[in-house]
Amino acid sequence: MNYSKEVLKHFSKPHNYGKIDNYDGLGRVGNMACGDEMFVYIKVKDNIIKDIKFETFGCVAAIATSSVLTDLAKKKTIEDALKITKQDVVDALGALPPIKIHCSVLAIDALNEAVYDYYIKNKLPISKELEEKHNQIIKRESCHSWR
Repeated sequence: MNYSKEVLKHFSKPHNYGKIDNYDGLGRVGNMACGDEMFVYIKVKDNIIKDIKFETFGCVAAIATSSVLTDLAKKKTIEDALKITKQDVVDALGALPPIKIHCSVLAIDALNEAVYDYYIKNKLPISKELEEKHNQIIKRESCHSWR
């Protein structure tokens, strides 16, 4: 597969890889068709994502999209982080092969689920849009045994 230099850079030396102890939110998503699984951990203070890390088990594109997502979301307000799109992820990587665009969707889904988890744990109001995204993610992944 022909990957951009930026994709290969994030794959070979991923940014923000690992777990956060005592995380405030955790997003877990996967794609059974390709076997990718992503975990995104967030630490929030004063509505800002102060720290974000990931663990991804999957292909080059899955690891690279997770890495660049953490760069895009770190130090942003939760609201601004939720505005990050799959196209933002792809653009930050230079490009992704069309068959790997779904990895950028997974990364965005993992972030949305981490924020959703944070809101639930802290009994914060969840917007209709985030609730709908969460329900779409759950519906897509209903076949995963870890759900």
